[in-house]
Formats: sequence, C-alpha cells, structure tokens
Amino acid sequence: MPLDRKDIAILAELTANARASHTDLSNRIGLSSTALARRQKTLEDEGYIKGYQAALDLSRFGLNTTVLVRISLESQSDEALKAFEAEVVKSPSVVRCFLMSGTDDYILIVAARDIEDFERIHRTELSRLPRVARVQSSFALREVVNRTVPTVIFGDVKR
Repeated sequence: MPLDRKDIAILAELTANARASHTDLSNRIGLSSTALARRQKTLEDEGYIKGYQAALDLSRFGLNTTVLVRISLESQSDEALKAFEAEVVKSPSVVRCFLMSGTDDYILIVAARDIEDFERIHRTELSRLPRVARVQSSFALREVVNRTVPTVIFGDVKR
C-alpha cells in the first residue's frame, strides 16, 4: 500500500503523541474522525504501525547509566549466533541488541543503576552468555538524541 500525504501526517502525529484522540488527530490532519480511524486501522493492519508503547524515564527507576556493550563471539557459526541470541533475550538488563557487521558481532544497550551495578550485570548476565570471546563496554556520558523514528521519513509534512 503506498502512503499518501495524509497517511504520513497521521504517522508523524502518532510518533509525537500516540495517545492523541481521533478527534484531536482529525482536527490536526484535516480528516473526519471516522476517516482518520479507518486510515489508522489500515496503517496498523498493513504493518506500518507495529504497536504503541509508553516511553519511560529510566532514571525515575534508578537506571541512570547507559552502557554500550560490544560483543565478539568465538565463532560466527549459525549455531553460535542462535545460542547467543536465545540467551541474550533473557538478560533483564539488556534493552536493545543488534547483530552487527564489522569487527563486533553484537552491540547491546544495557541499562544500569551505576558503574557498580554494571559490574554486577557484567558478572551475572553478560559473562554467562554462550560463545562470547570478548566484551568491550563504553559508558554513555549524556544522551543527545533519542528518537524512535528518524524524522526524515516524514518529509516536509507540517505538524
């Protein structure tokens, strides 16, 4: 399904505020509430909208430290990748995990309370992951940009 200007506007508005009512969205976009609801449902059904979630302030939960962890496995065999991935999803401190090209096999984003908490996470979660040959960690000093969606996809749609 090709997206038109109204679909892009709906996606831009929902990205900014997923809790906006159909009435608010329809007024901002210039559609009736019924037409907007129908388009939003189509965007969901077609997979453009995967779901809705609340963005939490992790510091309110004491998670003030973000760590980028680079993992290299002892092998890049299908078995090694599957074994690692099956276990990393069980690690409660890992908030994101990416399979990478280049020198590192994976990059993990880990949320920790502080350096001491990350030491515990390293010891009890990361070092126990299967087939790991090397772990390198970098601590984020400050978050500069945090977007769920790159705004370039919205083009010149005015919000």
